[in-house]
Amino acid sequence: MREIQFREALREAMNEEMRKDDKIFLMGEEVAEYNGAYKVSQGMLDEFGPKRVIDTPIAELGFTGIAIGAAMNGLRPIVEFMTFNFSLVAIDQIINAAAKVLSMSGGQFNCPIVFRGPTGNAGQLGAQHSQNFENWFANCPGLKVVIPSNPYDAKGLMKASILDNNPVIFMESELMYGDKGEVPEEEYIIEIGKAKVTKEGTDVTIVSFGKMMSRVVAPAVEALTKEGINVEVIDLRTVRPIDFDAILTSVKKTNRLVVVEEAWPLASISSEIAFHVQKNAFDYLDAPVLRITCADVPLPYAPTLIAASLPNAERVVKAVKDVMYVSK
Repeated sequence: MREIQFREALREAMNEEMRKDDKIFLMGEEVAEYNGAYKVSQGMLDEFGPKRVIDTPIAELGFTGIAIGAAMNGLRPIVEFMTFNFSLVAIDQIINAAAKVLSMSGGQFNCPIVFRGPTGNAGQLGAQHSQNFENWFANCPGLKVVIPSNPYDAKGLMKASILDNNPVIFMESELMYGDKGEVPEEEYIIEIGKAKVTKEGTDVTIVSFGKMMSRVVAPAVEALTKEGINVEVIDLRTVRPIDFDAILTSVKKTNRLVVVEEAWPLASISSEIAFHVQKNAFDYLDAPVLRITCADVPLPYAPTLIAASLPNAERVVKAVKDVMYVSK
């Protein structure tokens, strides 16, 4: 199986579906002439032309509204935000229009649209460009929220998102666009809402998603394995819907849970998971559920403070040991 970059996997997914269906188009800032801010849309303008790969002004509220109107009239837009920090300018269109169309029209109008782009920290970008809003979008009925952690999942989930008749928030990361992974030549689709057990284990369950899987969870698991701790790892892939069945099945086997996410702790994905586990698997728990999140502050600019604020492998290792030995 060949290895390709995360950005190439996304591009392949869009290209394959756009070749099959001329109702699908891509729009956003710099997606055409510049080939995308992170080169995800490299070469797409040449293949599909300016009517299907559309450069927009710096006006997220405006072009998001245009895309939603197009979706309601039978087209299937893919909207690229240069960063999901900028999606806040279009939040009214996403929350009060795209997410509500199906319900408020009594099922008469679907809104098949994908909002995609990078999220979270990517270095010294400042507090306004380093935020995670997946829990905001996941809190809104009518939206699906997808956050892949590797090129294989990125392609399969992007294809599923494009084909979905509901609005999908598809979150990536600047740090992951150059990541390489095995992706088959043949086409495939990954079902939205299905988590994946990436490593089976017996001692403790770690649940995470997105770039935390490779940047934080993977090195933590490697260190824990060397110490003889057998960790089970679940990659959520999507955070609306959350695959609670996969989490509960694992917790009932390992009896311990650590959840890792990049976002702030209050009203987060990890807090929702912790609630569901204590509600539905309390009798199986041998230790409290622990969460590793970003510090509850705007992300600083100084590299040392960034490192102190974000989840890291050392914090995960400590949390796993804390739940392992709490009753010993």
